[in-house]
Order: sequence, then structure tokens, then C-alpha cells
Amino acid sequence: MASDEKGSGGESTVTVLLALGVNLAIAIMKAVAGVITGSAAMMSEAAHSVADTFTEALLLTALRRSERPADRRHPFGYGKERYFWSLLAAVSIFVSGAVFAFYEGFRTVFGEAEEQTSPLVGYIVLAIAFVLEGVSWSQAVRQVRRQSREEGRSVWAFLRVSDDPTVKTVFLEDSAALVGLLLAFGGLGLHQLTGSSVWDGVASLAIGVLLAFAAYTLASTNRGLLIGRQADPKLVRGTWAYLRDEVPEVEQVVDLLTMAVGTDRVLLCARLDFDDSLGAADLERACVRIDGELRERFPDLDEVFLEPVPRTDPELRSRVLARYGDLKL
Repeated sequence: MASDEKGSGGESTVTVLLALGVNLAIAIMKAVAGVITGSAAMMSEAAHSVADTFTEALLLTALRRSERPADRRHPFGYGKERYFWSLLAAVSIFVSGAVFAFYEGFRTVFGEAEEQTSPLVGYIVLAIAFVLEGVSWSQAVRQVRRQSREEGRSVWAFLRVSDDPTVKTVFLEDSAALVGLLLAFGGLGLHQLTGSSVWDGVASLAIGVLLAFAAYTLASTNRGLLIGRQADPKLVRGTWAYLRDEVPEVEQVVDLLTMAVGTDRVLLCARLDFDDSLGAADLERACVRIDGELRERFPDLDEVFLEPVPRTDPELRSRVLARYGDLKL
């Protein structure tokens, strides 16, 4: 699994680096075209690409810092750094992209009419940007499809439960970029056809809404991971079934707590009612064996804690019932 994780991290880095280079080139082109054409939508798209460039830089920081090994101050490692920097990336998309797009849109719609110049330059830049964004988007799609196939999920299910915010950020960011380019093209074209700059402003406002939605989606994902989200439900069900059905020393799984502490890194705490006939030495050996078997079967497990408890303890039962409902313990 170590090699798989390394390969996955390397692929994420390639995806982010490709997106960074593409967005930087596109931002420069859009800014120049925006100045030449006087298009609010084009300037909003330039701000969009600038925001995306900052986002990729933050994601690279996330990838580098989250790979540091555990130490005395952080015994569970630095995996959650990826969630923190990815949250900042979502904020960057909103502040640098959406806010500027809203400003340009309102200024154009409610301000004085603006004359359009050299729209052909805008069309050419948008076409080139669409091709370049398509390259970056294709890389993100390939990674998402490969990882979703490995986990036996649909693409959308994978994006919903994935604990790797970097690939999800690039995928949503590039998808929003392609839609934003189409909106800018529409605003530029309608401005040319009607002679009214209002359409340009409307396109800019639509781009702002698009970026705000993308930023909220990504921020919500990373907020849940930072707070301490449960591990993949498939892993939770698998560990519960293994402990309940395949470990002879365990009579009942009383409680099972999991938390994602990084990408492909899970903390597991299992409260188990063991066979009362086991001696202290037997219990110790059983815990060591179960720990090893769990890690072998579920490679994402980073730390495993096994706690022997009686299933009839009233305080423990009340805590479990408060969290999960009426379970048969």
C-alpha cells in the first residue's frame, strides 16, 4: 500500500502542477484580452484564472506539508494539513475570483454603457484557453476515474466520499473554468450582436455565481475533514464485519470509532467485548494479532486502538445510543 500511496500522491502532484502552469498562462492571456476588448466577462475570467493559480500553489503546499512524518508534537502526523491548505484554496477561489467577478458584473450592468473593441481577440483567447483548460481537466478526470474504479464507485460517489481534497479541487476548479469560458464567450458574443454591454455584465455575474458555488462546495468538504469526518463507510462496515464475524475471541463489537487523519490515513478505535474466559496474556496476544490482521486487510488504517469493555456497561451504552441510535449491543 505504501507504493500505492506514493503513486497516488505523485499523480496528485502532477495534476496540480499541470493545472498551475495552465492557469498561469491563461490568466496572462485573459488579462491582456480583457484590456484590449474592454469586456467585463473577460476580466472576470482573468481574475478566475488568477484565483486558480493561487489555488494550485496552495494545493502544492498542502501536498508537501501533509507528507511530513509524525513526531512528538503531532503523534498522528500532519495529514490534516492537506485539508487546511485546501480550505484556504477554496477561500482564494471566492475572494480572488467570485468577488471580483461580482464587482465587474455589477459595475457593467448598472454603470455607464461600455463600447466593445476587438472582440475577435477575445474569441481567440477564449478558444486557446478552452483547449489548455481541457488538457488540465482531462488529467484530473483520468485520475478521478482511475481512483473511482479502484474503489468500485461511480465518479460522483468517489468525489463525495474521497478524503483527498487536492484532486477534487482541481477537478471542480477546471470544470468551473470550462463553464466560465463558455459564459464569457456568450457574454462577448451577445455584446457584439446587440451592442449592449449589459450582456457582458450578466455573464460576469454568472461567472461570480459559478465560482461562489465551487468555493462553497470545496470549503464544505474540507470543513468536514478538518472537524473530524468518519472514514469511508466501506472501511467502517468492513472492519465491523471482520471483528464481529472473523475474530473468535470477540463476542460483540460494542463501539467502532473512525476518523480520517489524512488522505488514505484512518484512526480506528474499537471497543470490544472479549470472551470472559481469556486470561490477561491471551487478551494481549489477541489484541496484537487483531491489530496486525486489521492493518493487513485494511491498509488505510494508520493507528488502531482496541479497548476491552463489557457490553452491559450502562454509561457506555448510553454514549453509543446517543451517537448511533437504538443498536443491538
